[in-house]
Amino acid sequence: QVQLSESGGGLVQAGGSLRLSCAATGFTFSNYAVGWFRQAPGKEREFVAAINWSGDSTFYAESVKGRFTISRVNAKNTAYLQMNSLKPEDTAVYYCAAHYSGSYFLTRSFGSWGQGTQVTVSS
Repeated sequence: QVQLSESGGGLVQAGGSLRLSCAATGFTFSNYAVGWFRQAPGKEREFVAAINWSGDSTFYAESVKGRFTISRVNAKNTAYLQMNSLKPEDTAVYYCAAHYSGSYFLTRSFGSWGQGTQVTVSS
């Protein structure tokens, strides 16, 4: 069974940083691209970042370019999201998921979602 688990969320002031982790079990992690998504209260889940299977191609939502960095260490079955220069509008539950088909920018292209980790940025 494929399982993903996020960790590393918390409360941080605007301008601060957090590093999220996504640990994978139950499948060959290196065979899949991985995405990070977020969902704020009352809003739909939205794309944040994605990384291909080898880690040499990355993709970002325009709102986080230059501030967030996605990475992966396949030997550890883990993907990461380094978040710098955080803004209050980054407040959301952050999820990681495995890519199965379709555009990296679409929620429906991913599956095997984790349970999420809360990120709260105060002003």
